[in-house]
Amino acid sequence: MKVRKTLIRTLAPLLALGLLAAACTGGDDADEPEFEPISEVSLQLQWFTQAQFAGYYAAQALGFYEDVGLDVTILEGGVDIVPASVLDSGAAEFAVSWVPRGLVPREEGANITNIAQVFQRSATLQVSFVDSGINSVADLEGRTVGNWGFGNEFELLAGLRRSGLDPDSDIQLVQQNFDMLALISGEIDAAQAMIYNEYAQVLETVNPATGELYQPSDLNIIDWNDEGTAMLQDALWADADRLDDDPAYYDAAVRFVEASLRGWIHCRDNTEECVQIVLDNVPTLGQSHQTWQMNEISALIWPSPLGAGIMDADLWAQTVEVATSEGILAAEPDEGAYRTDIAEAAVANLRDAGVDVVGDDWERIPVVLLEGGE
Repeated sequence: MKVRKTLIRTLAPLLALGLLAAACTGGDDADEPEFEPISEVSLQLQWFTQAQFAGYYAAQALGFYEDVGLDVTILEGGVDIVPASVLDSGAAEFAVSWVPRGLVPREEGANITNIAQVFQRSATLQVSFVDSGINSVADLEGRTVGNWGFGNEFELLAGLRRSGLDPDSDIQLVQQNFDMLALISGEIDAAQAMIYNEYAQVLETVNPATGELYQPSDLNIIDWNDEGTAMLQDALWADADRLDDDPAYYDAAVRFVEASLRGWIHCRDNTEECVQIVLDNVPTLGQSHQTWQMNEISALIWPSPLGAGIMDADLWAQTVEVATSEGILAAEPDEGAYRTDIAEAAVANLRDAGVDVVGDDWERIPVVLLEGGE
């Protein structure tokens, strides 16, 4: 593998000169690639079908992948599926994964790299009822605090330590299910929640004291973006070796990211249509919940000041700092852990087509949640 990489890098300038010479001669094949383009690829999701992945489903349904010459198969995720491992095994060409969940397998030897940081913000919250009096991280002292485990707890743990609390002694940390029943029943004082999912589950539940659904005014939230311990979440990952060794795969990566970002941009501007696309793919959650989720997912992406999918180096550094301080990673990842050239090329293509890749004017739409998220 190393010999092949060295050969390619050595020949790259000569290939470039050859292409320039071909262009100057005006040959009929001057603009054709030096390789057979890849047309069929698969994308491994990290969870079940829901609006969290609407941009990819939209790109597939609306022909954006087809427009760039790709036939994309979307592989649904689940509890036991590790997208980074699927990608590293060669069972998928691309994968969606939270940054820490990509970096850990990478540290263990999976040579994968982040090629597009789609989510610009963390969606993780700690949620409590207003009458609990938990208004800050410091107020968690002495409380029963839920988290899911499985690597989801590190923003919470880092936030506790930053506030001067010892997670092992100053709170009672318990593992909760992937729902909000323990919070609603009073078994725990503060629950972990994604703003696009479990937080909405509370608002889809009838408050027995009023006979109406719970309202945002009934809840307090701790947002780890505000506390400085947020970690980057959904990103697109690719095989680092193939990107270096296979020009056709690199070319497919640019085309795939471009069409995927176009899908997310379409969902930014067409919420209801993208919700219907998700519903057509038979998710387990209902229409009002998916509409809420689509709205909140867009809030994690837009605005993207550098352009959609392009990494914010400061947020990367914050994610790595939390990951190393909490022992998720033994050491800081090397510079190959993410690259911006692919997303930059994709964004440049979209800009050339007159597409808004920043989304400064995006605003949430009003969403009415129904009982059970129906």
